[in-house]
Amino acid sequence: MLCWAPLAQAQDDTGEAGSVAMSVEELRKQVIELNRDLFVLEEDLLFPASTQFAVFLSVETGEFLSLDAVKLKVDDEVVASHLYTARQVDALRRGGMQRLHMGNLKTGEHEVTVFVDGIGPENRPYRKAATYQLDKGTGTATLEVRIRDRSADYQPAVELVEWE
Repeated sequence: MLCWAPLAQAQDDTGEAGSVAMSVEELRKQVIELNRDLFVLEEDLLFPASTQFAVFLSVETGEFLSLDAVKLKVDDEVVASHLYTARQVDALRRGGMQRLHMGNLKTGEHEVTVFVDGIGPENRPYRKAATYQLDKGTGTATLEVRIRDRSADYQPAVELVEWE
């Protein structure tokens, strides 16, 4: 009978180990859910809907411009700048969209300017700027920087468009 005692003890340990593993797994799931909830809360606190302002970048076709860099100014203050790798440009050409900037902006009139640098037609350096007068209301404001080919004159076009 003494021989069976260690075996019974081992079976109890296995049962406890299994329940501990299940408890650890449950805790891990709860931590992941809590982390997600904290992230959402942080976004809401840092960027409340009444002051939230976001700018995205998209590239349509891209035959007349090889994108190198983008700089974004809001009210004469640089809020974002980005240098692009070949893989990033390729992703944008395939329909990807990049979030250039996310921040807070008070209600009222604002001037948003984007500067686009790259290599244009005939392998010449190309720099284009576009400006948009934004009337920021109490809701979220979202702009898109659209870089597209203009086949009428074989030049790239840069425009800022406000999302509805």
